[in-house]
Amino acid sequence: MILVMKKAVALLSGGLDSALACTITLQLGFEVVGLNLSTGFCVGQGRCDTALALASRLGIPLRLLDVGKEFLEVVRAPQHGYGSAMNPCLDCRILMARTAGAVMEEEGALFVITGEVLQQRPMSQHRRALDLVAEESGLGERLVRPLSGRLLGPTHPERMGWIRREQWLDIQGRSRKRQLALAEAWGLTEFVQPSGGCCLLLTRPYAARLRDAFAARGNKALAEEEFALLRFGRHFRISPTVKVIVGRNETENAVLGTFASGRWLLSVVTVPGPVSLVEGAAGGEELELAARLAARYSDARPDEPVTVRLSVGDAVQESRVIPLPADDPRIARWMIGD
Repeated sequence: MILVMKKAVALLSGGLDSALACTITLQLGFEVVGLNLSTGFCVGQGRCDTALALASRLGIPLRLLDVGKEFLEVVRAPQHGYGSAMNPCLDCRILMARTAGAVMEEEGALFVITGEVLQQRPMSQHRRALDLVAEESGLGERLVRPLSGRLLGPTHPERMGWIRREQWLDIQGRSRKRQLALAEAWGLTEFVQPSGGCCLLLTRPYAARLRDAFAARGNKALAEEEFALLRFGRHFRISPTVKVIVGRNETENAVLGTFASGRWLLSVVTVPGPVSLVEGAAGGEELELAARLAARYSDARPDEPVTVRLSVGDAVQESRVIPLPADDPRIARWMIGD
């Protein structure tokens, strides 16, 4: 008689909790397929590499999927709203669980596991939220949280008699002491250290810029590339319809240059200075302000006139301007997120 192992799909972020949930499931005798989803809003380095290293350490296959386009629609209009910044955590978890459910069907797996811990995150991991994710993802009792399983409702593996309820753990709350102790006991080192700040939408500068962009242009108007542009430079809203973006270093200057299409591109000619962009229908007065703002971050002396080249498409012009004073109170009012 050939024994066929029951298979699960594990959402494997590269973090501590998902690593432990995967390990527990393997220890209980299930076959596991890892799934790492990229939304395009992760911060920090190496999360994908860490997930790959963890999967290799555990001896499981890992599927890498890009859900960036689907996630952008969630960010534009989350059904369950935003968290403390511009983070649509509940809708994000529903999307991830729904995607894992589709992979579950493809793989012939029987349930999905995640590293979610009851009460660890105030918006998305209280009991009602966990139940909501299970329901709206379509997984129901096939969505299993091994770290808090004893504290939650019955799951498909329990009802089928594949495991006993007490084989799940009963971790809850924000402390990671038990998880870190388990990782040490099991020799797990291939995970991203817990930091609570892995999502760009949770960072104050990016959230402020996105909120400003939605207010100025509407949440449906931003193209995919514009979400990326919000990551770079200093951002200044100099009028309700015009924004200036000023590079902070050589790397950002190079990046901003790639976003020049359809925007005014400004460069300081007579002294070293930043590359800047102007978004929106800027008139002559606003372009002069943008040029003076760019000059303020150049190497020019405060009272030294500088030449700024402005170009959009085939149109090129130069403007001789005095940099804005560093203590001009408008600069602080215009600045978004920094």
